[in-house]
Amino acid sequence: MKKTLIITFLILSTCKAVAQIANVEEVFDLPITLSESSGAIFFNNKLITHNDSGNENKLYELNTISGLIIRTITITNATNVDWEDIAQDEISIYIGDIGNNSGNRTDLKIYKINKSDYLSSSNVKAEIINFSYSDQVDFDSNPNNTEWDAEALISFDADNLILFTKNWVNGTTKAYSFPKNSGTFTLKSLTTALTSGGLITGATYNPLTEKVYSIGYNSALQPFVWVSENFKNNDIFSGTNTQILLTSLGFEQAEAITHIEDNKYFITSESFNIGPLSSNGKLVSFTTNDNVLSNVEQVTSEFIIYPNPVKDILLIDNLEFTSIEIYDIQSTLLYRGYNKKINVSKLSKGLYLVKINLKNNKYKIKKIIKN
Repeated sequence: MKKTLIITFLILSTCKAVAQIANVEEVFDLPITLSESSGAIFFNNKLITHNDSGNENKLYELNTISGLIIRTITITNATNVDWEDIAQDEISIYIGDIGNNSGNRTDLKIYKINKSDYLSSSNVKAEIINFSYSDQVDFDSNPNNTEWDAEALISFDADNLILFTKNWVNGTTKAYSFPKNSGTFTLKSLTTALTSGGLITGATYNPLTEKVYSIGYNSALQPFVWVSENFKNNDIFSGTNTQILLTSLGFEQAEAITHIEDNKYFITSESFNIGPLSSNGKLVSFTTNDNVLSNVEQVTSEFIIYPNPVKDILLIDNLEFTSIEIYDIQSTLLYRGYNKKINVSKLSKGLYLVKINLKNNKYKIKKIIKN
């Protein structure tokens, strides 16, 4: 039975802006199979999740009404060394084998799965993105006392992923950006770090609100959410960062977060048993009041996006803008550019939203159909 929780939270903010989280609700206990759920996305109207270190190389589709696992997908060429988060864009799903509790791994990687393969078969093969940290020089084993663990991964734009470290030493979280194509990469940290006050265990980027929501918990297993917004380019922590303690949830080892609508989010937690404290893994939901696509500037001068429907080249006339972004209907950012002529030939057929960014942080939205 669902239990609605009255939320009481403490807000620690770097500026005057206040993020609001409401309607926090325990939806249900997770099935025993998912007692170590560690990452989550919402795709095809289902929650997709996985377990963490030492578990099977499988993704699980969870019905968010019944709480039942309705499908299991095996990644045939993958090993679950320590799967810690999952992200998606229009074309692909990305599984982060990024957990590194002892700081001594030299086999960190992302498994990239084509969504069409995922939908058509229960056994899929992944491309592999290998990476290391350019600023890591010490690979001695130091369990739960390392800077080089990571549990949070987001898809930021059409070309790049960003991961956030889980720093056991002092709680300072760094962000690293890297390409989505297979290969081997040495990652350099982005400019700004976050003093998280705990362990960051998951993250999601909502492109239509342009905010990153990161989940984690402190040393007392008190779950919290960090909201990062108004950042510059991809430097996620360069803007306003607001921490919200989810005190109404009590003690929870919160592990994953994903947006399912513009203003609705799911959290999964892992079961634990520490001394007198124990808890089953849970699915939790909450809502926000972020500004979304409907809050756009009314531009008096008429402008034209054509042809619509479009097959190859999209043109924009009679409007000055700072940048152009294209999103699918699941709010995934597929394109960001600065030209009035956009090649959309690689997009799949369907409905898309074109966001035209104007001056003074205003924007205009148009729907297009790709043939």
